[in-house]
Amino acid sequence: MIRRAEPSKVTLFFVSSKSLPFNVSSSTLVDFSQSHHILPLGEHCFCHYYFLTPNANSQFPVDVLVDYQLSLNEEPIDLSAYFLEGQTQCAFVIPKQLKSILHGSCRNPHHESKDALITASDFLASKRQQASEEPSVLIMSGDQIYADDVAGPMLLAIEKLIDALKLFKEPCLIEPLEFSSSHTLYTRDTILPNTKWHERSKLELGYWLRRDLEHFTSLKSHNHLVHIEEFFALYLLTTSAACWHLIDIDSLIFDSNNASHQGKFQEEKSNITEFVKGLPIVERLLANISHITMFDDHDVTDDWNLTAGWEQAVYSNPVSKRIIANGLISYLVFQGVGNDGGEFTEKLLQQLAEHIGNGYSNIKAFDKHILAFDKWHYCLDTTPKIIALDTRTHRWRNETDFNEPSGLLDWEQLVELDNKMTGLEEVILISPAPVFGVKSIEAIQAIFNFCGQPLLVDVENWMAHEGAARKLMQIFKRADTPIETLILSGDVHYSFCFSVQSRFSNRDNRIWQLTASGIKNEFPKSLLNKLNTLDSILYHPSSPLNFFTKRWQMKVHKHRHKESQKHLVSDSAVSLVHLENERLTQYQLLHGDGNITEFDLREKS
Repeated sequence: MIRRAEPSKVTLFFVSSKSLPFNVSSSTLVDFSQSHHILPLGEHCFCHYYFLTPNANSQFPVDVLVDYQLSLNEEPIDLSAYFLEGQTQCAFVIPKQLKSILHGSCRNPHHESKDALITASDFLASKRQQASEEPSVLIMSGDQIYADDVAGPMLLAIEKLIDALKLFKEPCLIEPLEFSSSHTLYTRDTILPNTKWHERSKLELGYWLRRDLEHFTSLKSHNHLVHIEEFFALYLLTTSAACWHLIDIDSLIFDSNNASHQGKFQEEKSNITEFVKGLPIVERLLANISHITMFDDHDVTDDWNLTAGWEQAVYSNPVSKRIIANGLISYLVFQGVGNDGGEFTEKLLQQLAEHIGNGYSNIKAFDKHILAFDKWHYCLDTTPKIIALDTRTHRWRNETDFNEPSGLLDWEQLVELDNKMTGLEEVILISPAPVFGVKSIEAIQAIFNFCGQPLLVDVENWMAHEGAARKLMQIFKRADTPIETLILSGDVHYSFCFSVQSRFSNRDNRIWQLTASGIKNEFPKSLLNKLNTLDSILYHPSSPLNFFTKRWQMKVHKHRHKESQKHLVSDSAVSLVHLENERLTQYQLLHGDGNITEFDLREKS
């Protein structure tokens, strides 16, 4: 994988079955140094991180195609499996002047929709064959894995891969001692930690109803990942075709008298089989384009840090806390280091290597480092500048009611964001959740929150917290705010294009809310159509209801896609963002089925 690539450093990440001193070479980059780290995850699994830096205070060439090759003992490694169709080498672009960007989020292997990364890979290959302008960076803004929503066949495959690669195993966290994928298939939700009814106060309703309160609130937690080796295995199976060569999919069998589970298993197995067929094409994409990511909740668990009460329950329990730490450690290993090029995460990676020691016997000692780490957010000095927001570990907690949704960024991070945007004419923000979402859906979420059920409908929008919402709107209304702000978001499993301007500003600036979700996931189409109609009726431009929202001082224009009169699109897709002179000129969706949706950027409604 080509991860963060910039004029001063390029990060290359790959996994091999042996710990060997590979060498990176390039006919384009002729004068550079390379440093690397090797992190063992098992007897036959080693993560390699290569950092390439130019010598003599020079800079790498930007916005041109850069080839690369791996070798071992001066013998080239055969990378032909990673060549884009029609190409004879692996190559990528070090982005500087952004003209075209690929963006998406939410990739669930067992969802029935098509994998849009395959479409993105084919698109990149066609551009390279034609020697025409190609996207210079891929941005994935959350839910690169679903640790809390794992298919039955995938959980069995995880167990087989752990054995095949002899991944180091963490000491058992949950009884029974014979905890394994095959023994706990579709039943893990019953043994995950919870707060027992008899531990609660008699003044609380839960005591009298004898209702245990689950720490993990995912509605699909029946196969929730627990141990660190399971997280590692899922990452490998989500991105590596080679790992599936070690597993016979036909041998993934579930023998159960539960007809519901049996039917679900077969459906999931069919979807995963199709997913695996496309993995070689996806690998070609990731080996030939610089890509950066940001986590959202499913990379660790659903509703991660949604309320202060959720945090209090999870982090006060050693097992729940360990599971969260496992999710973050796996994110560090497979995503985090590549996002900042090791600027802050390299030290954390070295600490992890020290704590692994003999397997994971000492892994608990690393938890204080991973849980206290506060540099998951980062910037990429492109034109326009990219600012990635960590909206999960810097929450603005409600101190008066622990069951109220937390703000997606705390005051300090919002002030830091304000400072980073000051003086910029154009900027790209990566916000996993849309800043300007669909008002009717946010209204429904507000109703559920008022009824004391914020977790039931994932009340995780920017407007759910008074302080965070007002501070963010103040940033966008400032006189020196950027002329053009692009917000790339996902999370919601549908896509849309909104443009936003201040009602009371002399500055002719515009904010574009570009939401692309999911890469391999979809919102129920019939329900989305109803919500689309409801939103058009209740929140049309002249509706007085607009003035009861926290962003009433901002005019939101909803742009329809050219094929219909709808604003919301549910089909799986990766978005293609076109820029000219740092301004948005075209916004398209490249769907998993090969179709293309284009939004009309001129029309306002």
